[in-house]
Amino acid sequence: MDDVRISAKIENFRYPDGTVALSGIDLGVVRGEFTGILGSNGSGKTTLLKAMDGLVKGYQGEVLLDGENVLRLHPRDIYRKVGLVFQNPDDQLFAASVFEDAAFGPRNMGCPEPEVRERVEAALASVDMAGHAAKSIHNLSYGQKKRVCIAGLLAMGHEILLLDEPTAGLDPMGEYRMMELLTRLNREKGVTIVMATHSVDLVPVFLHRLHILSRGALVRGGAPEEVLTAPDELQQVKLRLPHIAELIYRLKHEEGVPFGRIPLTIGEARREIVETLGRQKG
Repeated sequence: MDDVRISAKIENFRYPDGTVALSGIDLGVVRGEFTGILGSNGSGKTTLLKAMDGLVKGYQGEVLLDGENVLRLHPRDIYRKVGLVFQNPDDQLFAASVFEDAAFGPRNMGCPEPEVRERVEAALASVDMAGHAAKSIHNLSYGQKKRVCIAGLLAMGHEILLLDEPTAGLDPMGEYRMMELLTRLNREKGVTIVMATHSVDLVPVFLHRLHILSRGALVRGGAPEEVLTAPDELQQVKLRLPHIAELIYRLKHEEGVPFGRIPLTIGEARREIVETLGRQKG
């Protein structure tokens, strides 16, 4: 039986001005899963992450963390397990140095100083920032700041990371390095990850499961290859297929090239093209 860490069933949540922010949410996050919430800007991704972290209240429904309602848990009990990384790292970092920022959480939890140092060193090593402990926060690159945010949560022992657009503001290489880091934390460290994003090209390469959020409602979910199927459906929710999938889809449906399936990555597309060419030669 699947070990569900977070279960979010939210019938309705409105902002103070009456705007419906979330509705009809039914989402489960399994232990060790790398889950994506894909949606355009304003679709409700950040609000859903905040509800999972216990920061949003006043909704109809419930969010469970390991079977317990987050609204009935002490914030300390939530933060021992779950951490939210904001889109802008400058909203999260406040200490003078990398070490001091990552050490704030463990110290606030009452950890003795030797344990604080041990936790921080391990967390910084996990995000490839071990050599930057004494560095000033202000002298870090944008990508390095995002890594320090993640390290601060790992130092607190968080088993679940909620990430709001973790690749936003990064160049293409920075995007790929961030996704490699998150994948390593997920696969090697066993960290359960929920990532909100609008970057469809990153999704199929790294994620186990994908949910599409549109106007506060989950419109479909499953493995990326099950969810990202047709450009017209995605266009309705202000999204698109990954570029390589869009190309193969158009070649198949508009040019009549007999592809057997629509690949989502370059590697999959290469294999599909080679197989199709082989069938035509045969």
